[in-house]
Amino acid sequence: MKAWLVRFVSLYVFDVVVLLLIGMLLGSVRVGWAAFWAALVLTAATIWVKPLVRRMFRAMTAPSAAKRSRLGEKAVQGLLVFAVEVIVWIAVVLFSGVAVRGWFWGWVLPPIALLIAFAIYDLVDDRIEARTGALFDRVSGGRSRTDAAAAPAPPARDRPASGAAPTDRYDGLTPEQRRMLDDLG
Repeated sequence: MKAWLVRFVSLYVFDVVVLLLIGMLLGSVRVGWAAFWAALVLTAATIWVKPLVRRMFRAMTAPSAAKRSRLGEKAVQGLLVFAVEVIVWIAVVLFSGVAVRGWFWGWVLPPIALLIAFAIYDLVDDRIEARTGALFDRVSGGRSRTDAAAAPAPPARDRPASGAAPTDRYDGLTPEQRRMLDDLG
């Protein structure tokens, strides 16, 4: 639960910033205070709708993938990603107070900006989510990820012998995998 909440909050804050930047840089898009609601729509669409639409588009283009050249396949994949961003942008405009004027400047250019923004987010999302998680831990009074990583190793007598079957706590997972599983439940 915490991992999803951290991902949602960090993506929401990033989306607010992106929408405000789009509103400031493009005169054809008016965002204003609607950025807070629009970011909520954008975040929900990014987390839940975008993967479904992407999977649907990939299923439609998969049968003809063998017939295309490598460059043709890259072009089709790029168009699919752009089409998904257009659908997400249409959802943001329809379900929020974002106002759009002009066909190119209002309906084509913002999805390109979202595409660039999400490429940047993909590069930095691990760091953003780690900082958001640490802030969440600090606010909730829990242990942060760095505290958990710095925790002393359990005594050797609690560890299974090299030939013995691993116990529940030491089942061969790395500390990071263990933390991810602990965050789920």
